[in-house]
Amino acid sequence: MRNIPYGRQHIDSDDIRAVIKVLKSDFITQGPAVSAFEKKLASYCNAKYAVAVSSGTAALHLACLAIGLSKGDEVVTSPITFLATANSILYSAAKPVFADIDYETVNTDPAEIKKAITSKTRAVLPVHFAGLPCDMPETHKIAKKNNLKVIEDACHALGAEYKHNGKWIKVGSCKHSDMTVFSFHPVKHITTGEGGAITTNNRKYYEKLLSLRNHGIVKPYEKCKKTGPWYYEMRALGFNYRMTDIQAALGLSQLDKLDDFVKKRREIADRYKKAFYGMQDMSFQRELSWAKSSYHLFVLNIDFEVMGISRKSLMKMLLKKGIGTQVHYIPLYKQPYYKNVLPRNRILHNTERYYRRALSIPIFPAMKHSEVSKVAEEIKKITGR
Repeated sequence: MRNIPYGRQHIDSDDIRAVIKVLKSDFITQGPAVSAFEKKLASYCNAKYAVAVSSGTAALHLACLAIGLSKGDEVVTSPITFLATANSILYSAAKPVFADIDYETVNTDPAEIKKAITSKTRAVLPVHFAGLPCDMPETHKIAKKNNLKVIEDACHALGAEYKHNGKWIKVGSCKHSDMTVFSFHPVKHITTGEGGAITTNNRKYYEKLLSLRNHGIVKPYEKCKKTGPWYYEMRALGFNYRMTDIQAALGLSQLDKLDDFVKKRREIADRYKKAFYGMQDMSFQRELSWAKSSYHLFVLNIDFEVMGISRKSLMKMLLKKGIGTQVHYIPLYKQPYYKNVLPRNRILHNTERYYRRALSIPIFPAMKHSEVSKVAEEIKKITGR
């Protein structure tokens, strides 16, 4: 049996043909495939606009810049996320403030968001951890009351949905936010190799994002008409955060399979839930009745101390059996850099408890039923459960 990584991409012959077609075309970058990918992604998410960029990190950075963050501003976010979430706030000269998570969902607790808001807070950046939607209606309500912007970090949550007022809402529709950010890294729901995107319903943000991803350049129609088609203006300090047509072609092909990918991830998650249900000293992320996770990750919460085995030992023993695991994530405030720049006053109890017990186990669309069973059986065998 092959080794089982915790996550991996799924590329088929359709994807390969789509990329080859672009490679044989006139445009391998700054061509029509990027625009087509953006339109298709926006349509899928039920948003007005989408802007494709070079990575999820680039998407987070540009979203923070688009809302006008500056020195002295604060943004409330989760400590259980990849570094890029908080780093992007720092790139914008603002300061991340970490709010504690809800232990069962691993998403930021709205009550904790309220506690973290100060007179300096300008935005909230909730993270849909592992693909499970945050309570966006409540988060939006808190933000609106405090005149704050909302950027959803949905790098884990393409294809996820939540229910509000009797209707299912796609993550990325921006019904309860100003912008939503996605990542297309190979372990995510679809891949473009590297890549990311921002969705929004705000025309002003959309135009600003387009400019910022391309060095801050705009081409004003009247001036181009008067001067010539070569004319352009740099109106802001932007970046080269463009996506190539090669990447977009892969993304277009992958989007056709997204719903199937999510369906398979949910089936794997259901099998894990049945295998581990009711086990003492072991639990998993709670999917509430109003949420449909797209299961980027499947995380077991294991009381290693009670079980009498260390996480490191379990990971090593599983690896010998050909099973890859990971920890998502080390709380950001524990990183040396963040310890230096962000002195922490409050202990985030749920975050600490989660980190002590978290172990991500394999989940990806191409997993076979036999592989899911093997992962569950080996974990139960090693832990004596």
